[in-house]
Amino acid sequence: MNLIQIYKQFPTHEACINHLEKVRWDNKPKCPYCKSDRNTPLKEKQKRYHCNNCNTSFSVTVDTIFHNTKLDLQKWFLALTLILNAKKGISSRQLARDIETRPNTAWRMQMQVRKAMIEQGDLLEGIIEADETFVGGKEKNKHKNKRTPNNQGRSNKTKQPVIGAIQRDGKVVARKAKGTDGRTLKSFLNTNVKKGSTIMTDEWQAYRGLSKNFEHYVIKHNAGEYVNGDIYTNSIENFWSLLKRGITGQYHWLSSKYLGKYIDEFCFRHNHRNNEKVFDLVLLKSVNLRSNYE
Repeated sequence: MNLIQIYKQFPTHEACINHLEKVRWDNKPKCPYCKSDRNTPLKEKQKRYHCNNCNTSFSVTVDTIFHNTKLDLQKWFLALTLILNAKKGISSRQLARDIETRPNTAWRMQMQVRKAMIEQGDLLEGIIEADETFVGGKEKNKHKNKRTPNNQGRSNKTKQPVIGAIQRDGKVVARKAKGTDGRTLKSFLNTNVKKGSTIMTDEWQAYRGLSKNFEHYVIKHNAGEYVNGDIYTNSIENFWSLLKRGITGQYHWLSSKYLGKYIDEFCFRHNHRNNEKVFDLVLLKSVNLRSNYE
């Protein structure tokens, strides 16, 4: 979807509501509180219904990312399109300018959309590349009086560790982590990669012992080796580059508290980069939020 298609397909707030009702209920309203389909349309409030079972009123936006919004739903659809089409992300201030709303409102909209981007899919399998990175400013770019001693390399004094794995030409999974020790990395890979798969890593010692559950190959970066036949970790490193360029170029700075949500966004966009129905997918997930956490 692009902005022109949004304006053509959903020219009004009512058109957006009608589409959501079709996506969520197949045009057969069901109470989100008690799941009853015994309801009566309320004439005085457009597109609201009265549940004859639990005696409450509801609309299609209840228990969705649009719940209690005061904005026109067309702006939500436009925001969703802009977020999905921005390969390196879009800042809340830029989004606010594009859809004519306040930056704080745009930021909340982005956080709501990211809820619909959470995925709990199938395990990675086949040839997998695993790696870790650190998100945060480089010491050499700071003023001398603001530098942290001994904070180079894998130090996480002021940087947030992020671990990830990518299936060759396929899906990526990434999470922020407390560290890059063996227990953390192996737990992540055992949780997200199918046993018996082939895993490519660098020579970081924390990956030792992976051969117990996987076929493990190592590329020796310290020796200047980056490709050895089919053994390389370029795919996951390209994803780290995209993530960091997005943070540096679009957001400039973000807190560790919300980093995981931004990572989810970049993973979702990568995993569905060739999906022509990704807009419909996010809408479906946005009205079925509970299933995203199950």
